[in-house]
Amino acid sequence: MAATLDLTQCRQAAAEILQRCEQLATLTAVRGKIDRRYLTAEHKACNAEVKQWMQQGGLRPWQDEAGNICGSLPGRDASAGTLLVGSHLDSVPDAGKYDGILGVLLPITALRLLSEHGEQFPFAIDVIGFADEEGSRFGTTLLGSRAAAGSWRQDWFALQDTAGISLKDALVEFGCDATAISRASRAADKLVGYLEIHIEQGPVLEAADLPVGVVTSIAGARRYVIDIVGQAGHAGTVPMPLRKDALVAAAKLVLLIEQVACKHDVVATVGKLECAPGAPNVIPGNVRMTLDIRSGLDPQRDAALQEIRDAAELLIAANGCTAAWKETHNAGAVGCALWMQDVCADAIKAVGYEPLALLSGAGHDAMAFKGVCDIGMLFVRCLGGISHHPDESITLEDTAIALQTFCETLLQLRKRITSV
Repeated sequence: MAATLDLTQCRQAAAEILQRCEQLATLTAVRGKIDRRYLTAEHKACNAEVKQWMQQGGLRPWQDEAGNICGSLPGRDASAGTLLVGSHLDSVPDAGKYDGILGVLLPITALRLLSEHGEQFPFAIDVIGFADEEGSRFGTTLLGSRAAAGSWRQDWFALQDTAGISLKDALVEFGCDATAISRASRAADKLVGYLEIHIEQGPVLEAADLPVGVVTSIAGARRYVIDIVGQAGHAGTVPMPLRKDALVAAAKLVLLIEQVACKHDVVATVGKLECAPGAPNVIPGNVRMTLDIRSGLDPQRDAALQEIRDAAELLIAANGCTAAWKETHNAGAVGCALWMQDVCADAIKAVGYEPLALLSGAGHDAMAFKGVCDIGMLFVRCLGGISHHPDESITLEDTAIALQTFCETLLQLRKRITSV
């Protein structure tokens, strides 16, 4: 089985995709850095650019009431349903150029190439540039995709940014009808599935010397803030055996977390640690630390977490301290449909590579569609696995191969669905 589109043609189109990524990188709130947040002037300008590219690619564009920019390629059969394709257009502060962005711009180009090649689909294909995945402005992630998936929560309207502007007021200022945000939902539509292509944000593909891979599932994450309380004291007068040093207890807990995570084959991170009073001659009396623990299997993650908590209780008490745990985030793992994994794998084989199965440790818009429709994801190699950073990088060749693979995935999906 050979790929339908020639790689040379895809290379030419890939150059255009990368140039558009560069162009969107200029739409930022901070000069010299990429910072594009939900319902801002930069977001509006980004939607306008993407809308124009959708029109040029033969899609019918519109902006929904959550601020997502959408473009539709109608299918031959109105009763055949719709395949949703998407990723996000917002960014973290000081971001890279490709996280999310590639997953919107590449499908637009793919549909144009396939149309030029005479390919048609019985089902419609809607490309969605989700307005907010990162949660950088209002502190809640996946706002755009959860609106599209029909899981918008009314209490989100009251969320405020650092300037005290509410999400509801920001929607109105952006030109959206906040009272009609349910119109953004696609949950009641007949959906063929949801497909997303995204940079890996990790080093596995690079280590395997492969340009693309198949995502099996998106890891479920739980996050905690842990407050450890000991007793502050003079650094020169309190003997070591009599100390209740909160930082020593925290340090031992960090090592414990690492050991248990390795044992259970999960990933766990202490990303923040604050010590008080914070003077060089004072024994730390208080420590606040964070824990982020993830796995593609929720029971595996939760077993590791329970072991950490049980051991932490004894460890912290042995150091004369106490601890309070507050859960700040709890998201279950989201599996990609086996049949869509097979389709993605067949597409990768068609372009001449072995399909490598990958767990996504990062969250993605695809998570919002759990229980709404079947999900499929492809990963693209990125330099050093670096993401959420200005050094985020992908090559022209990998972009071309990813474009060729994505086109082939759509054709494989058509074949699979029409043969059922």
